Amino acid sequence: MIGKDELVEKIEETELEKSQRKRDAWEKHIYLEDNKVLIVGYSEEESFNETNPGEETVRNYYWYWEVRDSGSWEVLFDNHDKDYSFCESNVGGYTDQDRVEDIVGDIEEEDVCTWSEQDWIEDISENIAEEVIEWLEPIKNN
Repeated sequence: MIGKDELVEKIEETELEKSQRKRDAWEKHIYLEDNKVLIVGYSEEESFNETNPGEETVRNYYWYWEVRDSGSWEVLFDNHDKDYSFCESNVGGYTDQDRVEDIVGDIEEEDVCTWSEQDWIEDISENIAEEVIEWLEPIKNN
């Protein structure tokens, strides 16, 4: 079975790709032994706020992960609890921080998204690895 350190490294180093299944989601597909695939990704939370041109908007995203059978694509385990989330601020169509600052002044995204602490996969990769290993241990012991 894969060790925690190796799994953390794979979670951090595997490239994110646009999800084909969800609207605004990005995923990493990490193939494990015994025909299992770990999917780690983030998805935009449903928003009911209207976006007005030129105004600042904040988009909320949450991290999720699941273990699937790589042949049938059946979900074996999943965590979509939205315990780990982050946000991005956006002004008009500009998401690049320098362009946003040109329009609204010198702001830091942290000032807008004050609760956002899991922007990077490195912020949560150990937690994901620990949970996935817990999921896989009973299967491996059978």
